[in-house]
Amino acid sequence: MTKNNSNDEAIAKIEAALYSAGRPLKIEDLIRASGTESRTKTYEILNELMKKTKSAFKALEIVTLPDGSYVFQLKPEYSSTIKRYASKPILPNATLKTLSYIAYMQPISSKQLVETRGSGVYEHLKELRQLDFITHQNVGRLKIYNTTEKFQKYFGIQGDVENLKQRLFSKVRKTAKMSETNSSPEIITKLN
Repeated sequence: MTKNNSNDEAIAKIEAALYSAGRPLKIEDLIRASGTESRTKTYEILNELMKKTKSAFKALEIVTLPDGSYVFQLKPEYSSTIKRYASKPILPNATLKTLSYIAYMQPISSKQLVETRGSGVYEHLKELRQLDFITHQNVGRLKIYNTTEKFQKYFGIQGDVENLKQRLFSKVRKTAKMSETNSSPEIITKLN
C-alpha cells in the first residue's frame, strides 16, 4: 500500500470513528481507530480533517473540547433548527430538568437537589457526570454540583455562570409569558 493510500485509509477511519461515536473521543481512541500508532500523525490528520470539515460543511464541525477530546457535531447555532428532526435526545426530560436546575442554582448541594427533584436525582447525577456535564466537590458529607465547560460548549453557551443564569431566567420568563398568552384565549372561550 502506498503512503498516500495509507494516509487516506487513516483519515477515513478517524472520520468514521468521530461520526459513529456520537460522543467525544480522546486522542488515544483516535490513534487506535486510525491504525497509525502515532500521536503526531493522528494530530496532523485531525487538523487536516478539521480544516476540510470547516470548508466543506456549513452546519457541522470537528472541535477540540476542553478535556482534549474531539467531537464531530452540529454547530450550536443550528441546534434549534434541527430539534424537530432529531430522533432521540441525548438526555431524558427528567435528567434535562435536573441539569437545567443545577445550571440555574449552581453551586447546589445534593441535599437541595433531592429536596427539589426527588430521589430519582441520583440516577440523573450519575448520567450527567458520565457525560461530563457536571462536576462536584465534597464539602463534608455533601456534594456541591456545578456545570462544566463541556456542558457550556455542548449547549452553545457563552460567558460565565452569572450570564448563564440571566439567560436561563429570561428564557423561563419568556416561556411563561408565551404559555399565559396561549392559555388566555382558552380561558376566555370557556368563560363565554
